[in-house]
Amino acid sequence: MGSRRSKLVLFSLLILAAGTLTYGYLIDQRAQLNAPAPTPILYDRSGAFLAQIGHVDNASGRIDYGYWPLEQLPDRVVKATLALEDRRFYEHVGVDPYAVGRAAWQNFVGAGRRSGASTIAMQVARMQQPESRTFMHKSLEAGTGILLTLRYGREAMLAQYLRLAPYGNGSHGIAHASRLYFDKPVADLSWAEIALLSAIPQSPTRMNPLRPGGLRHAVQRGHQILNALAKQNVMNADEAEIAHRQLASMRMPDLPRRPDALHLILRFHDLIENGQVAPASASAPLIHTTIDLALQADVTALAREYLDHWRSAGAQQVGVMVVSRQTGEVLAQVGSSNYYDRHAGAFDYTRTQRSPGSTLKPFIYALGFENGVLKPTDMLLDLPEGASGIGDADREFLGPMLPRQALANSRNVPATNLLRSIGLETTFRFLRELGLHDLETPADYFGLSMAIGSLPTRLDKLMRAYGALANDGQLRDLRWAFEQPQPQSVRVISLDTARLITSFLSDPQARLPSFHRYGSLEYPFPVAIKTGTSQGYRDAWAMAYSEKVIVGVWIGRGDSGTMNRMTGAGSAARLVHAVIDRVHGNKPGDIADARFPTPPDRKPMQVCVVNGQTNDNSCSQTLVEWLKPDETPKLAALPSRPDGILKSLPISATAGRSQGFSLANADTSNPQIHIAISTPARNSQIWRNPEQPAAFDRLALKADVQPHVPQIVWYVDGQPFAVTDPDRTVFWPIQSGEHRFQIRLPYRDETSAVVPVYVQ
Repeated sequence: MGSRRSKLVLFSLLILAAGTLTYGYLIDQRAQLNAPAPTPILYDRSGAFLAQIGHVDNASGRIDYGYWPLEQLPDRVVKATLALEDRRFYEHVGVDPYAVGRAAWQNFVGAGRRSGASTIAMQVARMQQPESRTFMHKSLEAGTGILLTLRYGREAMLAQYLRLAPYGNGSHGIAHASRLYFDKPVADLSWAEIALLSAIPQSPTRMNPLRPGGLRHAVQRGHQILNALAKQNVMNADEAEIAHRQLASMRMPDLPRRPDALHLILRFHDLIENGQVAPASASAPLIHTTIDLALQADVTALAREYLDHWRSAGAQQVGVMVVSRQTGEVLAQVGSSNYYDRHAGAFDYTRTQRSPGSTLKPFIYALGFENGVLKPTDMLLDLPEGASGIGDADREFLGPMLPRQALANSRNVPATNLLRSIGLETTFRFLRELGLHDLETPADYFGLSMAIGSLPTRLDKLMRAYGALANDGQLRDLRWAFEQPQPQSVRVISLDTARLITSFLSDPQARLPSFHRYGSLEYPFPVAIKTGTSQGYRDAWAMAYSEKVIVGVWIGRGDSGTMNRMTGAGSAARLVHAVIDRVHGNKPGDIADARFPTPPDRKPMQVCVVNGQTNDNSCSQTLVEWLKPDETPKLAALPSRPDGILKSLPISATAGRSQGFSLANADTSNPQIHIAISTPARNSQIWRNPEQPAAFDRLALKADVQPHVPQIVWYVDGQPFAVTDPDRTVFWPIQSGEHRFQIRLPYRDETSAVVPVYVQ
C-alpha cells in the first residue's frame, strides 16, 4: 500500500511539474510587449482632417485606430489612470493580492457591487491577447502580468497600457484619443479632459463620450477620479473645483468626418505601406498632405457634373489630377466618379494603364529637337505618301506643315515620320526615362504607332512627365505630403526645348485648321494644352498647364469599351478648362496680358507656313516662330528627305508643282496661267474630324496658280463659295455627300479641273 501511495504522490508531482512547465511556457510566450504600428492621421495642406489609416482587427473585422507610443509618460495622465484602475501599482509586481482577495470575497458572499482585481499589467496581458473571461485565462493573465512586470519594469507597463487602452470609437491609446476627441497633444489636456478620457477604458461602449448616455457615465466616473486625485493630494482644492466645473459642463466636439475622397485616401495608404511617405514623429504620426480639400471637393463635383453630360455618349468613368506647377505638389486627385459606382468605380483611373492617344506627341517632338533631327523651320509632310498606313481621324492630309502647326494640330503622319527619323529604340528609352512606362518589351512591338497611343501609360505618370515640360525640362516626382522625402529634380529636356514645346502647345493660331478658335482649348491667359483620343474612342485625354497648375483628365469606361465619338478636345479638354478656371478664379471676359517664358537665345520672327521661310512680305500666311540666329532658313531648294522632313521648300514654279505645293512668288509675266486645285485630292474620301464639334469641321481648300494673280473664285457644287487670294487657304464647312470643287478666274475663261470629293 505504501508503494501505491508513493506512486500516486510521484504521479501527482509529475502532473504538477508538467502543469507548471506548461503554465510557465504559456506565460513566457505571452510575456512580450507587442502593439500594432501607430496609425497616421492625415491632414490637408491647411490643417483640415483628411483621414486615418487604420488597422483591421483580424478577430472582429473592424478597423481600429491609434496605438501611438509615448515619448514620455505624462505625469497627470498616469496619476489619473492609477487613481481608480490600480492604486497599489507601485507596491506589487503585476498582481495585487489585496484586490484579488477582495474580489474573491465579494464573489463568494454575493456582495452587491463587485470590484475587479485586474491590475494594469494584467489588463496589458489581456489587451495583447484577448480571450474569454474563464478562470484559466484569468490565471494566465495574472502570470503574464507578473512576468511582464519583472521582465520590462513598471514604467514600460504603464506606457504599454496607455498605448493599448481602448478609448471608444475605434481609438486606442491616450495620445491618439487626445487628438481624436480634442485635437491636441496629450501634454495639453486639462484635468477635466484627462479625467474624462481616463474613465473610458473601463467600459468604452458604455462610456462612449459621443453618445449622451455614454458621456453622462464617463463624466460621473471622471468626477470619481478627480475626487480620488484630490484625496491623494495630487490636486489642490482650487484645481479640483475648476476641474469638476469644467467636467460638468463638457460638450464633446463632433468627430472629424472623412471627405468623399476614398481613392485619394487609398493612395496615401499605399504610399505609407511602401515607405514613400512617413510621419516626422513616431510618437505623433501626423502627416500633412499637399491636398487642398476645398479644391478636391470642387474638382470632384465638376468631374461628376461633366461626366453626367457624356454618359449618353457611352462615357462611364473619369480621372482627374491637379498638381502645383511650381512645386509638384498634388492638390487634388479624383480616381473615379464614385468608388461605389457600379461601372467599375472601385478602380483608380489615375493609376490605371490606358492608351494615351496623342498625349505622347510633345515628348517625341522634344526628343527630335534635342537630337538635332528637327528645327522649328523644317517642313513636316502631312501627306499620304510614306504614311505607313497611318492617317488622321479626319482622313485628311494638310500637306507641308511647320513643326509648330503639326504638333498643335496633332497630326499623326508628321509625328510618325519624326518618330521614324529619331528611331524607335531611342524614343522608347526616352519615354522610359520620363517615367511614362517601365516595360522591357522591345520597341518594335509598338512600332510607329507609339506616336499615336499604342504605348500604355497612366494619368499620374503623364502628370509627372508634363511637369518636365512645364518646368523648363526638370523632371521631379509628384509630392503628396510635406513629410515626403523629395529627391533632386533631374534634367531630361533642355530649357530651350521645353520652352519651345510650351510655345507650340499654347499657340491658338497654330492649332488652325484642326481646332477652331475660342473653343475648349483657348484661355484668356497662357495655357499649354494637348489632347488625345485613342483608337475606337476608348479613351479621351487632355493635359494642360498654366502659370499655377498642371491638370490632367481622362474620360472612358472601366470595361475599355468604345464611346460614341468622344474625343479629348470635345470632352476631357472641357473639364480641364473648368478646373483651370476654378484654380485661377477666372470669370467670363477676363483677359490677362501674359505669356510663358520664352527661350532665352531665340528671337521671334514671322515665318511663312507655306515654305518655312522668314516672311519677306510676299507670304499671306505666317506664324510667329522663335528662332536661333543659325536657324534662319536660307532661300535655297533642298530635296525632300525620305523621313518626311523638308529643310526648306523648293522655290521654282516647276519644282513647286512637282511637289504639289502652292507658291506665292511665281513669275507673273507668263501669259499662260496654270490653275489647279492642290487640296483636296481628286476622289478623296473624307470623314468628319472626331477631335472637333461637328459645327467646326472644315475642309482646307488650296489652289496652285502660276503665275500669281490677284484673285480666284472657288466654286462648290457649281455655286460660288469664296473670292480670295490664290495663296490663301479657304475652309469649307464639311457636309455629307458627294461634292464637286472648281476654281475660276474672274473675268477670264480659265478654270481648273473639277475635283470630286466624297464626305461621310
